[in-house]
Amino acid sequence: MRGAIEVPRIRRPAVAGLFYPQDSQALRTAIAGYLAQANRAQAAPNAAGTARAVCASIPKALIAPHAGYVYSGPIAASAYSALGCAAEGIERVVLIGPSHFVPFSGLAVSRAEAFETPLGAVPVDDAARRDVLRVPHVVTADAPHAHEHSLEVQLPFLQVLLDEFQVLPIAAGDATAGEVAAALECVWGNEETLIVVSSDLSHYLEYAAARSVDASTAQSILNCSTELGGEQACGCVGINGSCV
Repeated sequence: MRGAIEVPRIRRPAVAGLFYPQDSQALRTAIAGYLAQANRAQAAPNAAGTARAVCASIPKALIAPHAGYVYSGPIAASAYSALGCAAEGIERVVLIGPSHFVPFSGLAVSRAEAFETPLGAVPVDDAARRDVLRVPHVVTADAPHAHEHSLEVQLPFLQVLLDEFQVLPIAAGDATAGEVAAALECVWGNEETLIVVSSDLSHYLEYAAARSVDASTAQSILNCSTELGGEQACGCVGINGSCV
């Protein structure tokens, strides 16, 4: 009797049709529209009357929101469009985002061999996963990833922007900035690796209060603060760790 054929473990989309379109063409069209809008804004003449250089600076890490695309799609696009022509050389993306539904200590990687969206399956970088699992406080756990949207909503943007690439999704529980920094350091790589920290900012505040709090949070991030709290940014664990 022949042995059973091993089927690759796929993490199926959990929020397609909720946070973003489930239809692949509608999804691709929506993202293309967000990116086109962001590119027009970046190409607009600045106060000196000159257009911004698309490749003037190449970001190593991005912070992108994870609300539904109708709310945060244009802002996510403004982050991803900052990659410009550097996107052509990216082969691996390390995603780190908060675990909204499963509380745990440390950081967790899934056993999945690929993460799927309506645009197809993105392979997980198994070598990077093995490397990061050598770091204390990093564990293998599928539960934090099963229904988590903070990492999933980033993938369609990356699938539209990049050529073939691998991903290392990391769900963040209760972890210190130093613990996150140690995990990121071992998969930091060079120009081929992009770090994406998934985070929204304040929640449930009135407009004026939200603008004030978020402006303060943005300045703290620019100052490389490692002391952000969840009331300022739900992805504070990843942000704090990337600022070490």
